[in-house]
Amino acid sequence: MNTPRPDYPRPQFDRSARWLNLNGEWDFARSPGEFAETVVVPFPWEHPDSGIGAHWLPTAWYRRRIERPADWAAERTILHFGAVHHRATVWVNGRLAVEHEGGYLPFEADITELLDNGAGELVVQVDAPTDKRFIPHGKQRSMPADDYDGCAFTPSSGIWQTVWLEPRPTAYISRLDLRPTDALDGIEVTLAGPSPVRLEIPGVVVREFSQWPGKVTLPIPQPRLWSPDDPHLYDVIATAGADTVRGYTGLRKVEWQGGVLAVNGVPTYVRGVLDQGFWPTGGHTAPSDEALRQDLELARAAGFNLVRKHIKLEDPRWLYWADRLGMLVWAEPPSTGRFTPEAVAAFEDVTAGMVARDGNHPSIVIWGGYNEEWGLDWDVPGDPAKQDAVRRAYRIIRDADPTRPIVDNSGWAHVETDLVDWHYYDEDVASWAATVDRLVNTADGSFPVKLGPDLLVHKAIAAPGFDGSDKIQLNGEYGGGSTSVERGWHLRWQTQELRRHPRNAGYIYTELYDIEHETVGIYTYDRHPKDLGGTVPSDVHAETVLIVDLTPESPGRDLVLSGDTATIPIRISHHGPDPLPGTLHWSTGTAPVDAKPFTVTDPIDIPVSEPGRLHLWLTDAAGTVVARTFIDVTTA
Repeated sequence: MNTPRPDYPRPQFDRSARWLNLNGEWDFARSPGEFAETVVVPFPWEHPDSGIGAHWLPTAWYRRRIERPADWAAERTILHFGAVHHRATVWVNGRLAVEHEGGYLPFEADITELLDNGAGELVVQVDAPTDKRFIPHGKQRSMPADDYDGCAFTPSSGIWQTVWLEPRPTAYISRLDLRPTDALDGIEVTLAGPSPVRLEIPGVVVREFSQWPGKVTLPIPQPRLWSPDDPHLYDVIATAGADTVRGYTGLRKVEWQGGVLAVNGVPTYVRGVLDQGFWPTGGHTAPSDEALRQDLELARAAGFNLVRKHIKLEDPRWLYWADRLGMLVWAEPPSTGRFTPEAVAAFEDVTAGMVARDGNHPSIVIWGGYNEEWGLDWDVPGDPAKQDAVRRAYRIIRDADPTRPIVDNSGWAHVETDLVDWHYYDEDVASWAATVDRLVNTADGSFPVKLGPDLLVHKAIAAPGFDGSDKIQLNGEYGGGSTSVERGWHLRWQTQELRRHPRNAGYIYTELYDIEHETVGIYTYDRHPKDLGGTVPSDVHAETVLIVDLTPESPGRDLVLSGDTATIPIRISHHGPDPLPGTLHWSTGTAPVDAKPFTVTDPIDIPVSEPGRLHLWLTDAAGTVVARTFIDVTTA
């Protein structure tokens, strides 16, 4: 068979000139020593791509033969695992190589001395507890169930990212952190390894150090900045002693200015979408590198400029594509399910590991910590210990990387945060609009949250003692409707309400694609577009949108005419960098428009007298259509 996932798995710490991919068919055992099946690595054993399809299997064993290339004989042979859920014990030729706990972070072992003439038998025991409540596991279903079981999915157990071998010298580079300078005129390099050190940005600069000082800045005389419109990347080649590693980053600065996200000083309204990182045949593991890229392209095609990768540390190849394509990313760690000191410690470990693994990626513009008090027993406001846990997570991230804004506890009950977000779901369009208006424009930060079919609670944006009045605010999750047509209708009307309020810095729509029983995506689980009743996501999430000033009745009945003619006010929300002079069009008329950046225009009244679908569109001065919407008109 062809090697699955053949691409080099670690683009930010690249030794791809020489490596050996160990993905493919391995022996598989459900009981010790009984290797009666074949598993395809790196796919989780619950999912079809693995060839196994085992559910609620708490322990399994993997086995294969390995042999290093002959030209590696003078170097160390290093065995790497991208990620194994949850606890891995690794032997080579019957001798222990490494033990690792935690299902989302990479680990390695120097197996040079364990090989027999460069070869051996590799055995991996994986323990994947069915009770996941006290370990970081995100949206993987647990038994006993998490409190959020209704929105959890089939687990992804075992080896779920690439396994590979690399050679390296005895003295080697163990760390390569790359950050743009504050002035965006160079790259700050932090390296751990032997001396001497040679650093090169190809075609830009070379510097050599007989004794490495630990951190230096590589100047870039004519810097080209990284942005969503121009995602330019700089490679950095580090040679320390006999070891060479390649990384990359982009020159960009992320700030909150004047109520909005600014990328390199350019105001950027967040048009985001939730992406949970599941695939129909592989669970946590994408079928291919192209599938990782495709999800980002689908998000962009739908009009989004940011993806919130929800409570999962995604495959680094996905972040590589976000960097290359210019998609902004909100990154956050997988959650636990219950609050204990051990669970909190495990969550903090994976949170620190997230920043260490992924900090070089310029696409990441927001770090997340906890989500909706998951793993905190839904009681941050009532328990100082849980408030302390939220505060510690925030500070772990901030101390490791002060250059990006951080969300401490996404959704509500903020304790210490750079960004105040709120999750609000409501399928009544009138109460949705009224609650959004109140949350954005008043000091009242309370709102209802449905935690179960018969459980409605009231949450507050702020935990006791937190004052978020001076913080930037945005919606962290929203969406509504059961059928695809209803989803499209709510998408259109709810999003325009968010765009109505200049103080709102953006939103995260839930979600990009369906997953198993959760059918709330704009794409199906196998990534096909849905029929959203005429709603076009890229129109809804455009840089410029039309806001219709009415409270619609239901799908297909936006406006019900009770007389001969109704008058509908239309506003324009424009988030481009420059003013937008243009023309508003509808079937029976036009009107001039002069939209200013990050403002909402005064209303333009249009007459409506005929039932049917009324299309409205906005053209710029050159006649190009830059915004579209429609109103379904019926008679009483």
